[in-house]
Amino acid sequence: MKIIKRDGHIVDYCPEKIENAIMKANLEVDDEDQASGTQIKNIIKYIEKLGKKRMLVEDIQDIIEKKLMSIGKYDLAKKYITYRYTRELVRKSNTTDLSIKELIDGENEYWNTENSNKNAGVVTTQRDYIAGITSTDITRRFLLPEDVVKAHDEGIIHFHDMDYFAQNALHNCDLINLEDMLQNGTNINGVMIEKPHRFLTAMTIATQLITAVSSSQYGGCTITLTHLAPFVRESYKRYLDKYKKRKFNKADSEKYAKEDLKKEITDGVQTFQYQINSMTTTNGQAPFLSVCMYLGETDEYKDELAMIIEEVLKQRIEGMKNEKGVYITPAFPKLLYVLEEDNIYKDGKYYYLTELAAKCTAKRMVPDYISEKIMKELKKNENGEGDCYPCMGCRSFLTPDRTIHLGNIAKAKNYVPGKGKYYGRFNQGVVTINLVDVALSSDKDMDLFWKIMDERLELCHRALQARHKRLSKVTSDVAPILWQHGALARLDKGESIHELLHHGYSTISLGYAGLYECVKFMTGHSHTDNGKGKEFGLEVMRKLNDACKKWKEEEDVDYSVYGTPIESTTYKFAKCLRERFGKIKGITDRDYITNSYHVPVFEEIDAFTKLKLESEFQALSPGGAISYIETPNLTNNLDAVMEVIKFIYDNIMYAELNTKSDYCQECGYDGEILLDDNLEWYCPNCGNRNHDTLNVARRTCGYIGTNFWNKGRTQEIKERVIHIDNKDA
Repeated sequence: MKIIKRDGHIVDYCPEKIENAIMKANLEVDDEDQASGTQIKNIIKYIEKLGKKRMLVEDIQDIIEKKLMSIGKYDLAKKYITYRYTRELVRKSNTTDLSIKELIDGENEYWNTENSNKNAGVVTTQRDYIAGITSTDITRRFLLPEDVVKAHDEGIIHFHDMDYFAQNALHNCDLINLEDMLQNGTNINGVMIEKPHRFLTAMTIATQLITAVSSSQYGGCTITLTHLAPFVRESYKRYLDKYKKRKFNKADSEKYAKEDLKKEITDGVQTFQYQINSMTTTNGQAPFLSVCMYLGETDEYKDELAMIIEEVLKQRIEGMKNEKGVYITPAFPKLLYVLEEDNIYKDGKYYYLTELAAKCTAKRMVPDYISEKIMKELKKNENGEGDCYPCMGCRSFLTPDRTIHLGNIAKAKNYVPGKGKYYGRFNQGVVTINLVDVALSSDKDMDLFWKIMDERLELCHRALQARHKRLSKVTSDVAPILWQHGALARLDKGESIHELLHHGYSTISLGYAGLYECVKFMTGHSHTDNGKGKEFGLEVMRKLNDACKKWKEEEDVDYSVYGTPIESTTYKFAKCLRERFGKIKGITDRDYITNSYHVPVFEEIDAFTKLKLESEFQALSPGGAISYIETPNLTNNLDAVMEVIKFIYDNIMYAELNTKSDYCQECGYDGEILLDDNLEWYCPNCGNRNHDTLNVARRTCGYIGTNFWNKGRTQEIKERVIHIDNKDA
């Protein structure tokens, strides 16, 4: 017999637990009121004779109470009821102590692998996690409906970032309006920051602003280098004036000014890179930052922007030194390179930058690539114009601006009337539906599948509404850097952010996971089959979009479908599915489920077929998505990298190449660190298995992870197949 516990977990029936519970109650009553060993065994036999395959723990406790009263043990039954009630109060009132102890003692695999970019052993991360444990406890007991919490525990849905939900001020991802803050001044902790007058100063201030913004949210943030390009010209003018004042001729003045400017750009980029990676936010990690490189964002400062992009790529290719002084791949900032006509064709003025980007991708796994061509086809604003803009964090994309007719509701000082606005906008949060559970719960009955889908979507909807309502209480005072000083808005003190939660200014995300397993179970086919499986997969995606459209029209809140980058949750979902439905070959027999719409990592498919196929699903995931191909070491085969990049430009909005970038500190090996059959990392050169002296960088869910992963994600990494040949390498 199986016992269903209060949190939804299923365990084996254990008669000793019944006996122990009654014996504890026995100790609280007089001898004559105690139940004998025989009476206790008779109660246990009665329960077993019911012949149930599954029972709720509450039902068993009800039976025990009734049986004790039926044999005249009223005082004992009363004590048992009191004991049961007390235990329930303990469960509800304090769920944090054990979690905190396990975290501090380093005893729990979950905390040690919860986030591949956080080290749970350091005090800054522990402080964030302890706050998160407390927030989760408060959220579960007071802030969310019981059925939402229960569905979350059972892996039916996932309520993301519950560990930050108790604070009603925190949102998910955003695009920082760095231009407004740098050009028009800002404020950090009550200190006025005026407009900088040179590039190096602007880069230094930018890192301070990014850290302050990251500490006032929980998701990723993105800046664009375009907002820093004007300061390159400012610096050049200063150098040029310096040499002119020293009576140098025009040619020499320009020559020396350019030399000084080049050094300042190098120093500025280096300062930016080292500060971003060495600073720690209130989240216990370096800022989760993406940096956009988009030449098409400016006409006036395009050449200056190109100079910054070139230096950023060169320094990323070099890498950053680890504690041994060896250059390795840093996790952040994530780089986003926009492909456009000026840089994708050989006769383009900035083609050299794309070649440099290809070299950087082969060596350091970044940048990722956004196709301006495809994005403008998919993202049309209120005026019907195609827009191109970066993602927030690893894959969250804003929907096209539909607030143009409303004017400057964020009161930004750099607002341009009639033009789509993206910087300064944000995401309210994510709730993910487990599509695999929908499929398995229907037992392949298609009518039942869609009925359950509707029920689960409405459950997600109510969970998302809870997120929205929590933020709707926020005023600008709770995070001045965000709401008053330009990062997202310049609202007045005490002003509500309510308007920014509506009209499409911000988004809120319906995430999804496990499309492959869902389709495979329901149809017997992969969604890659260009037939029955693919069509069903697209139908599921259209269903998600229809739900978001309906909610958006009813509430004027911008719900959007989001291909969730589940990291630790991929393992949680897999375990919950196996507990609920057993081990089903090809569906629940792994310790992970497939992210979003992706082709499963173990399915053999070539790079170009994969990207083309996934482009159709990516278009139906407007709130966020990224596709990737897995590659061998391509540092000696840049032609292959360039071929993939050009294919991305013509076929898919957002994609990346997953290369390898590792280092063993014990022997100096810089090839691929491998996984054995027990999912343990080791150096193939010297056999080193010490995580402290192995530098392993792998793409996790759109971003690079460097602090190792849980069992499910590690198995997924091990099973990844290569999507491109490397015959010339």
